[in-house]
This record gives sequence, structure tokens and C-alpha cells, in this order.
Amino acid sequence: MVAAASAYPSEILMKNANEFSAPRSQKNGCISDDFTNQKQYDQVLLAPQKFHRYTCLAPRLEELPNQTLVFNVEETLLKSSSWFPLFMLVAFEGGGILRALLLLMLYPLVCIMGQEWGLKVMVFVSFFGIKRSTFRIGRTVLPKFLLENVGYEGFELTMRFGKRVGVSNLPRVMVQAFLSEYLGIEHVFGKEIKVFKGFYLGLMEGSSKDEQGRAREVWGKVMEDKEGNKKSQVVGLAGSLKTISNYLFTNCKDIYLVSEADKEKWHYLPRDKYPKPMIFHDGRLAFWPTPLATLVMFIWLPFGILLCIARIIISQFLPYSISIPLLAFLGTSAVSSIHKSANVSIASKGVVYVCNHKTLLDPIYISFICRTPLTALTYSVSKTSQLISPIKTITLTRDRQKDTEIMHKALRKGSIAVCPEGTTCREPYLLRFSPLFAEISNDIVPVAMDVKVSMFYGTTATGIKALDPIFFLMNPYPFYIVKFLEKLPNSHTCQGGMSKFDVANCMQGEIAKALGFTCTNLTRKDKYLMLAGNTGIY
Repeated sequence: MVAAASAYPSEILMKNANEFSAPRSQKNGCISDDFTNQKQYDQVLLAPQKFHRYTCLAPRLEELPNQTLVFNVEETLLKSSSWFPLFMLVAFEGGGILRALLLLMLYPLVCIMGQEWGLKVMVFVSFFGIKRSTFRIGRTVLPKFLLENVGYEGFELTMRFGKRVGVSNLPRVMVQAFLSEYLGIEHVFGKEIKVFKGFYLGLMEGSSKDEQGRAREVWGKVMEDKEGNKKSQVVGLAGSLKTISNYLFTNCKDIYLVSEADKEKWHYLPRDKYPKPMIFHDGRLAFWPTPLATLVMFIWLPFGILLCIARIIISQFLPYSISIPLLAFLGTSAVSSIHKSANVSIASKGVVYVCNHKTLLDPIYISFICRTPLTALTYSVSKTSQLISPIKTITLTRDRQKDTEIMHKALRKGSIAVCPEGTTCREPYLLRFSPLFAEISNDIVPVAMDVKVSMFYGTTATGIKALDPIFFLMNPYPFYIVKFLEKLPNSHTCQGGMSKFDVANCMQGEIAKALGFTCTNLTRKDKYLMLAGNTGIY
């Protein structure tokens, strides 16, 4: 799919422009023929000089950096125009499983009621009673799913304009962060939700007159940006007549139309084309929650809970020789590779396994693959996680002197596993490594880890951490990739003359190289400030 998307969007536009022919009633124009309803089509013909197919922009690509674009987000940027998955994410992550179940049960009614009233129902069910000050889903959960739903061709066209105004049919709080922080859209216009004593009422704010007033404010800002550039023009990009009736579109010189048929030919935006990398995101759901996928999840939940309990009991009470085959039979699988030098170290005690952090189960997988009990040293772990863990876990204090003593004491009793990142990262990036591990031993084995889940994420920054291993083990087929890399040479340890910071950076680089990940200088503090609004220290 990525290979197919590598064609330059301007070439795609030129190709598509030649394929499309104008309607019979306007042979020499580029009017869209999307509108099958005769009344709607007649309305478009009232101003044939203003409406065009979006492919008619192909010959004018060089002019776009001097122009301002007003575009509808759902109709011209996203490949899927379905709103239900986004509201399901809000309902599940913000309101819990019962609210999500209610929204799913009301889905047939939403379809029957039509777009306008269906939207009102979904907004009410998803937002009613949620505290505005703690609502962070629009910044921490939705951007990841929205980025994965962006159409490559629509994105490239939108990004060519000098200034952009994003108009959304959804509540602004759902798309603001995605548009402004990840795509760099200058102005965002969307629905507003009424608030009472700090809580969302789930009702759309204001009448059409109030909405036009807010649209005029945004238009005023657009005009301010336009001052000093006489060549600048404002054009619109939309997909329906209802969108065009918005005040912001009525003031556009020209309006270009995108049909659903056009969007079906688009490709998804590749990750390496993201304007801003998606490093941190939160939430439990790991899939795009369409109605069918959500129904499957609810059907699976009882089985997932039983499967989770069985997996915990087996790992807790049975020896490796029995538990490993049984866990594999129950869908818990892993692929491992062991370097020759690491293989020698595995047989000995007092080894420091240094791994990147994907879930709380990282040290457990190392222990099971080595078939050797070891101690996991973590910066934060719940009592529940400690209780169900088949290996010993010790919580570090974040005090350098105390933690050094704890590590030395644990190392004298056997091998230990350390995650120097201090927190998990779901995406293919590595956070900065703490150098503390480098000072306690020169018998260090780097372990590169990656994990694949299909239904639930086993990590969270804002949710209940005690449920992290539960959600992970509820996945039908949780899959781990574990690579034991070459043991760190003595010359690359602190005892060999390297500083602890150089050792930490070396380890980070080796693990990133093995996984194809990207190293960053970000820390646990950066993650929690972005996702939870705190430093992550409790």
C-alpha cells in the first residue's frame, strides 16, 4: 500500500483530472456530478463558475502556497467519513464500558435518524456527564486514529496551501489537537458542547445564528492573515452541499468538491509523511472501533476474562516445561532470537538484562524464554501487578543512592531485568535511557522487545494501572518479539573506561537498531505531561 502511495500527488491529480468528464449540462466546466438529487444539482448550477472538481486544482499547484484553504475535515481529509468509531472511542475511554455498550445498542437508531439527529444522539451519549477539565481524549487518544485515517492525496493537497482553516462537523474538542498540533492547521472551526458547572451536558451549543457568529470570528482571523498579500485568495474544499452552506464556505471565491468515489481511490497517509511524529498516545482500544468490530469486542469480553485468568494461573503455578506449551496453546506466543555471547550469559547468574519497555510483562517474557527466575526492577508497579506476577518485582524509589543499593542487593541473589526508559512507549521510538544500570555491573545483555496486540493495549497513562496486565492478557493473540543482543563488551562498560551516559546511549542505539526504532531524548516526564498533565510521579 505504501509503495502504491509513493506516486507524487500532483501526478495523481493530473491523471484523475483527465479521467473525469463534465456533466452534459456543463460540458466545458469541472462541476462535480456527485449530487444525484436534481434539486441539489440545480442549486450547484446556479453558480457554475464557483464549483469545480478537486482535480481541477492540478494545473494550479504552484499558486496554492499564496492561497488560503477552507476545508471540511471529514469530507476532504479523512478516507472514512464514518463518525461512529470516533464517538465510540470517546464513550469507551472517557465514559467506560457501559457507556460504550449503550452507544453500540443505539447505533441502529442513529442510522435511522439521519446525519443531523444521529450526530446529536452520539454526542449526548458520549459526552453527557464528562468533566471538561479532565477530558483529554481529543489530545491523547483520537489523534492516533485520525492520523491513521488520513488520505494521502487529500493531505498533500491540503498541505500545499499557505493558510488552512479546518471545518469539522464534529465537536471541536474532538479534532482541535489533531488539526492544530499534528497537522499545523492554523484555524479550527467545529461544534461546541454546552457545559454546566464544569461538566459536559452532551448538547450542542447555540443555534445556527450563534454558529454563524463564531464562523464570522474565524473569518475575521482569516482576513487578518490575508492582509498584506493582495494575490491571496480563499478557496473551499468540501464534499456536500450542506457543508457549503456554512458561512466560511459561502465567502470562498471557488469551491472544489471531493466525492466518496474520489476518496476510495486515495491511499492512507504513510507514517513517514506525518508532519509531527506520533510518539505518545493513550487509551485501551487498539483497533478502529467500527460497529461490527465493537460488537465483536463485547462478544469476546467474557471469553477474554476467562482466558486472562487461565493464563495467570498457568504462569503462576506451573513449571516452565509445562506452562510455556500451555500458554502457547492459549494464544500467548513469542518469537525470540539469542546472540551467541548472550546465550553464554543466560546460563550464569548475576546478569543485568537491559530492555526497552513495552508492557509490564517485559521481564516475565525474558524469564520464560531464558527459563530462569529473575527479578524485575521497575519504577512503578501496582500491588495487583506484583500479586499476579510469576517473578519477583521490586519497585525503585527514584533516589539514585537508594536505587543503586537495591540493584546491588538484587544482583547478588541472581539476574535482574531493568527497563531504563522508566515508562512504556507504544510506538517505534525509544525514550532516553537512565544510566543507573551501567554502574552496577559489567555483565550486561541488551534485549530488544516489541509487542503486537489486536484488541487492547496493556499500558495506560491516565487509566487504572492495576488493569494493565489484565487488558494485555485479554487479547486473543498477544504476540511478543524478544531479541537477546550481543553481550556488552567490557570495553563498552563503565569498568572499561566509558561513562555511564555513553553506556546508556550505546544500549539505546543498539536496541533501536535491532528493532528499526528511532531514538529520542524524551523522558517519562515528557510522556506524562503530554498525556496526563502531570510528571507521572505519585
